[in-house]
Amino acid sequence: MKNFTTIAELRDARKNWRQAGKTVGFVPTMGNLHNGHLQLVREAKKHCDMVIVSIFVNPMQFGANEDLDAYPRTLDADQQKLMSLDVDALFLPTADIMYPKGLDQQTFVEVPGISDVVCGASRPGHFRGVATVVTKLFNMVQPERAFFGEKDYQQLQVIKALVEDLSMDIQIYGVPTEREASGLAMSSRNGYLDEAQRQTAPALNAMMMSLREDILQGERDYPKLETKYSADLNAAGFTTDYVSVRHARTLQNASAEDQELVILIAAYLGKTRLIDNVQVSLS
Repeated sequence: MKNFTTIAELRDARKNWRQAGKTVGFVPTMGNLHNGHLQLVREAKKHCDMVIVSIFVNPMQFGANEDLDAYPRTLDADQQKLMSLDVDALFLPTADIMYPKGLDQQTFVEVPGISDVVCGASRPGHFRGVATVVTKLFNMVQPERAFFGEKDYQQLQVIKALVEDLSMDIQIYGVPTEREASGLAMSSRNGYLDEAQRQTAPALNAMMMSLREDILQGERDYPKLETKYSADLNAAGFTTDYVSVRHARTLQNASAEDQELVILIAAYLGKTRLIDNVQVSLS
């Protein structure tokens, strides 16, 4: 596995692969890799000749009171995991490489509408940071295909929209969420949970699946369901950010006529923010 720390050396390698007729798959990450990330790599290897992974903890997508400084950084362990999967290259840009003028002077990318609801409403500016860094990384890596986890469902929709809107010649693959045996969605932030919170955390997925079953059984008063399950999460020890039933593509509030839905949930356990989602097809 080659480690690249500059754009120039990354582009030299990319040029050589293109000349050799190799297709490139890309997995952007913020590191602290778990099996969910590794599943993205495995999927990329199925579809591409060469696989590049990036690790960059992106300051632009963190809010003023969020966990940028505390975000776990485990580069040595991450490198070992990637080498075990025969990843071809690891790109390790610094903030100075990504944002040489600083964040305040950085041109940004913003996907309207879909970025402003659900997580976007709870974390203003978050998806601007995501869209900007992903666009920059796409321009640096120039992959044919890129792979993202469905756990961050709204993020995936934002990236699909920006690729379409900006006419990027990149195929975006959504990879199903990897889960712990308890049903808890794998996340780097799970490491923040103490033992008691780890016992409570799987209730998030359990309640989400119960809500899905209610919808499949014919319930269509979505605001009522959202209120009920928000209260149930709070009673179970969470602090609910949102429970929301949305149109699966637009992420607008679901109507009784919509056939393709997604349930999006975010809640805090202590200071740890957990998210999850599940799609519901009524067709």
